[in-house]
Amino acid sequence: MATYLVTGGAGFIGSNIATELVERGETVRVLDNMATGRRENLAAIEDRIEFFESDIRDLEAIRPAFTGADFVLHQAALPSVPRSVKDPVTSNEVNVGGTLNVLLAARDAEVKRVVFASSSSVYGRNRELPKRESMLQQPISPYAGSKLAGESYLAAFCAVYGLETVALRYFNVFGPRQDPASQYAAVIPLFITAMMEGRQPTIFGDGEQSRDFSYIANVVHANILAANAEGGAGEVFNIACGRQASLNDLVRDLNEILGTDITPIYAEARIGDVKDSLADISRARETLGYEPVVHFREGLQRAVGWYSAATPAQKLAQATS
Repeated sequence: MATYLVTGGAGFIGSNIATELVERGETVRVLDNMATGRRENLAAIEDRIEFFESDIRDLEAIRPAFTGADFVLHQAALPSVPRSVKDPVTSNEVNVGGTLNVLLAARDAEVKRVVFASSSSVYGRNRELPKRESMLQQPISPYAGSKLAGESYLAAFCAVYGLETVALRYFNVFGPRQDPASQYAAVIPLFITAMMEGRQPTIFGDGEQSRDFSYIANVVHANILAANAEGGAGEVFNIACGRQASLNDLVRDLNEILGTDITPIYAEARIGDVKDSLADISRARETLGYEPVVHFREGLQRAVGWYSAATPAQKLAQATS
């Protein structure tokens, strides 16, 4: 049994990772400043984890959480491309400065390995498909730039200090606990909740922009593999399903799942948004043993089921089952 520290562990991705680790019988610590995290995300496991309420921008405050940890799964970040466009300074402070602090604390605590939540947004304006880890990164948003800077710090700490690090480039993660109410909410929870209420979802652009949507279970699976893999230290891996779906496809599929016939509203494309995204996951498959455990359509059905649950208790039970 190992001790895992999940930074950002009260958030959407982090809480799903923490829940899976607890269910596997691991010792789990959660570090979160609760800026975007939620206590209810941890309600089912709160008596089985050690919780540290600290901000990764404060190095000395976060050090106690790292002492004795075997693995750090670093999910803490300030997400959203639009938010970073509006406020690049705070995105940099959290995503770059905070990641540097996490690496310093992990190095000094002699952690075995740090796994970092990076993003497919680092590929930016590079239009080549599928996206391969070796291709040129061309960020077109401060958020993407901050994630690429985080990757660079991981590589440097691995090379200079011998701290094992792995960066995972997530592609459009969705699933239970993803907040549809935020002004920076991701597209799938926004579309699901709108269409469940009979409202037209808004697509920025013509709807033909494509994404390699990945259900949360795939990201949880990848983090645990990356922490424990024999290889991969100092490397970067795409984590997705290796399949494309356009936003028009998404609306069509949701109409079929929900039994509705709702057409979207089309608006002007947003600054910083990537046109198309598709992952080559062969490196993760070969080095980490990664394979998607839930594909897009099944993930959509699970997500719809979670968002349509009648009560918060039902949502929690479904998310942790």
